[in-house]
Amino acid sequence: MAMTENPYLAGNFGPVTEEVTAFDLEVTGTIPDGLDGRLLRNGPNPRGAIVDPARHHWFVGDGMVHGLRLRDGRAEWYRNRYVRGDGGFGPNTNVIGHAGRTWAIVESGTLPVELTDELESVGTNGFDGTLQDGYTAHPKRDPRTGELHAVSYLWAWDHVRYTVVGTDGRVRREVHVPVPGQPMVHDCALTESHLVLLDLPVTFDLDEARAGARLPYRWNPGYGARVGLLPLEGEAGEVAWYEVEPCYVFHPLNAYEEADGRVVIDVVRHPRMFDHDVLGPNEGATRLDRWTIGPAAGRVVEETLDDTSVELPRHDERRIGRPYRYGYAMQVGAGFGHDGAVKYDLRKGSTERHDFGPGRMTLEPVFVPRSPDAAEDEGWVMSYVYDAATDRSDVVILAADDFTGDPVATIHLPQRVPFGFHGNWVPS
Repeated sequence: MAMTENPYLAGNFGPVTEEVTAFDLEVTGTIPDGLDGRLLRNGPNPRGAIVDPARHHWFVGDGMVHGLRLRDGRAEWYRNRYVRGDGGFGPNTNVIGHAGRTWAIVESGTLPVELTDELESVGTNGFDGTLQDGYTAHPKRDPRTGELHAVSYLWAWDHVRYTVVGTDGRVRREVHVPVPGQPMVHDCALTESHLVLLDLPVTFDLDEARAGARLPYRWNPGYGARVGLLPLEGEAGEVAWYEVEPCYVFHPLNAYEEADGRVVIDVVRHPRMFDHDVLGPNEGATRLDRWTIGPAAGRVVEETLDDTSVELPRHDERRIGRPYRYGYAMQVGAGFGHDGAVKYDLRKGSTERHDFGPGRMTLEPVFVPRSPDAAEDEGWVMSYVYDAATDRSDVVILAADDFTGDPVATIHLPQRVPFGFHGNWVPS
């Protein structure tokens, strides 16, 4: 089988072959002076000689980080580097800044890999040895404390693990929450007083593992679906669980608590996962749903906020766990095809779409506030955008409050950035 016969190895899903360093990049428009930092992202970049296209799953390629350095209105450099952990090529899902350091991270058993500011791998780092087992791709930073809250899973565990990493970059708290099976728990959510747990029907399949599946997790409709609330300083026995209709959620948009005690969780809902397409997240259209938990009533009210098919939702992360108004996401089509970006105004109940042009497809949009005390919609939406006509990528900067308007700046990169997963703006 040719390498490109697997759709997750074809086109811009496919890997790039070189690690590149480029300085003083060409810019169309004007980079805002206040942007001083790095726009980082991470994704799979499998090495061709060791890839079996018949079994290759999009989620398991070797990690490669990409970064763009902005300062004083200039695009100083672009770099892409493989993530090299102690056990070989490492985490491929997200890259974060915390406690003055940079980490590449992934779920299910692998420890974070520390990177230099220039994206060279330092080595596997379990937060200075305070994290004994694998981490996650999606820690949530509490805007009040600066601490990272996260949920980790592993096929061999009979529980999921809640960890809190302090502002010193060390784990200060760990709670093991029992679950009835071995679910894939890609993400979590945070409110002012609770961690939100997802226990959904994609579970470890031993037969698939024995048969050589690279990602042996499958849709398990008999497992049930539920969401749990754990008090932030509580223990495992204090989790309250609430049933939801069977579905799968990779990514909540945000969560918060109402004054009357109800908990609101906005999620990108997939109808199922790894049922028919076992090599990637392609099981039908998604939608943005809201789950409202009434603890007194002991039930969840589920409603659809928008039926545009999207993934990789983001918002102003100064509002993590707090009531918020705006969200952003990548629009997707059949085969998890990438398209334009969308912006939600959750107060108005409206959705706007930014079209990057023919053959131009965005990756995950990231919101960057104009200043630390700027209003929620006062800032920039930045994303890596692939151009099929040139087979290269740009970084496009939009004004958040003029989302459908022309870009403020477009930074032209020397090569394409494959469709990957997650990244962040890491200010200097």
